Amino acid sequence: MNLRDLRYLVALADLRHFGRAAEACFVSQPTLSTQLKKLEEELDVALIERTSRHVMLTDVGREIAERARAVLREADQIKELAKRTRDPEAGTVRLGVFPTLGPYLLPHVVPRVRERFPQLTLLLTEDKTEHLLHGLRDGKLDAAILAMPIHDAQLAHVDLFEEDFLLALPSGHPLGKRKRIDVTDLAQNELLLLEDGHCLRDQALDVCQTAGAVESRGFRATSLETLRAMVASGVGITLLPALSVAPPVPPSEHLQLVRFSGQAPHRRIALFWRRSSALGPFLERLARELAAVPKSALTAHK
Repeated sequence: MNLRDLRYLVALADLRHFGRAAEACFVSQPTLSTQLKKLEEELDVALIERTSRHVMLTDVGREIAERARAVLREADQIKELAKRTRDPEAGTVRLGVFPTLGPYLLPHVVPRVRERFPQLTLLLTEDKTEHLLHGLRDGKLDAAILAMPIHDAQLAHVDLFEEDFLLALPSGHPLGKRKRIDVTDLAQNELLLLEDGHCLRDQALDVCQTAGAVESRGFRATSLETLRAMVASGVGITLLPALSVAPPVPPSEHLQLVRFSGQAPHRRIALFWRRSSALGPFLERLARELAAVPKSALTAHK
């Protein structure tokens, strides 16, 4: 048994197709199939159910594939640890970020990260929080920028910053006549929200509950840009994170932003990684660069 064969098994478990698994492992399909057959012979158990229609792992195959993930993750950590011992700021970091933050945060921090760590390769993945957490736990990601709270004892984190929300209104909306509003001014209003799975949806629902507002029925946006466009077209109102409307993001025509008085609704952003990761000390240094966002881009108080 070797690491290569374990990688083949994990790829097949993920993709459920010999051809796609072989492509992901950069080998021919016959090579992958032959090596997995040899692994079955070595272990003296059937790992794969082969049918004419699809590929499935047996019960023991699935269990071995999960254990193989852990073995491969540890092997990668050993390689990364050795590399970082030679050059602590070189190497690769696979970083996840959720969609309602990534496009607006990265222009502020990536140039700074490149300047501070010129030898670092940053591989970015944008996905919903649940998928990023799976990627962290499975070892497919080294770290992820997520919104608090995250309850997972296996993960360590460093707080990065707090980001205020602003109220986005179509031009001519009655609330747009005010320079500042209180959260309670949202009472009895309907807010447009994102679809399930976006952490921004959960954060906005918390604000709705506090303010006595409700979700607008019959519409859920698939992205923050769709949400922005719907507000600008007069469909309704919503909450937008401060970074999503701060330069270099251009202003949206027919969309008005109103800031909150007092303690504005906000979200806390942190960098998470596995406690077992050999990258922990370096990720703490990386977090300092990711946190270096201009305060004016994060606050609703101007």
